[in-house]
Amino acid sequence: MNMKTHIIKNLIFVGLLGFLLSSCQDKYFEDSGIHDAVYDGTVMDYIKNRPDVFDSLNTIIQLSGLESVLDQEGVTFFAPGDPSIRKALYELNENLFAIGRDTVLTLDQVDPSVWREYLSMYIYNDTYVLKDIPQLDTLNMNIFPGQGFISYGGQNMNIGVNYNDVISENSSGQKQVVKYAGYRQLFLSYILDISNVGSFGSIINAPVASSDIRTTNGVIHALEYRRHTFGFSSANFINSAYSKGIIYK
Repeated sequence: MNMKTHIIKNLIFVGLLGFLLSSCQDKYFEDSGIHDAVYDGTVMDYIKNRPDVFDSLNTIIQLSGLESVLDQEGVTFFAPGDPSIRKALYELNENLFAIGRDTVLTLDQVDPSVWREYLSMYIYNDTYVLKDIPQLDTLNMNIFPGQGFISYGGQNMNIGVNYNDVISENSSGQKQVVKYAGYRQLFLSYILDISNVGSFGSIINAPVASSDIRTTNGVIHALEYRRHTFGFSSANFINSAYSKGIIYK
């Protein structure tokens, strides 16, 4: 495969990426969320019925063989939006192109075990809504550490609720801060170093945009796609995809 062909493939991928990103509805991901509090269907039913934001997610669920897990009774799913998945693929393609390999054009070119490994980080047995989760302060985890959880795939994770500050100005123009009095936002965090949680760079945070979407078998928390890349660590995802082997057709 020559360099010209590589460039053409990357242009095609970027074009597809742009189309998919433009099709997503930004209002769905505003903090505090715009959604029905209760959905009359399972977690998977909800994902399938929101192709505007979860089309690629539905595809990798099928590829990973995790649909039955998300249909079981009592499940919590932190749903990564399609743009988060596309960002991970874009970075994978940047890496492949840099080493002279053909790039990925379709989701099924990544080994299914890779999708399963990383998608399992977002799935939890039992049902957890925002009010069930303790406070998290990512800058002061010794006091407000959130709570450690083991994901469906056996990964050490942290889930916590960030209490934002209320910031205002008085009549004299002086800034006033009321600590922890603002809106509450759920976070799912990947623990990089379990022995040193709370130190700088020890966790990667993924904020939730819309929380507590209740289904007939569990709950969905939709992650904020602007601040999250699927798999949390692009380097880990790239290494896994590369080591398992890209499926070329």
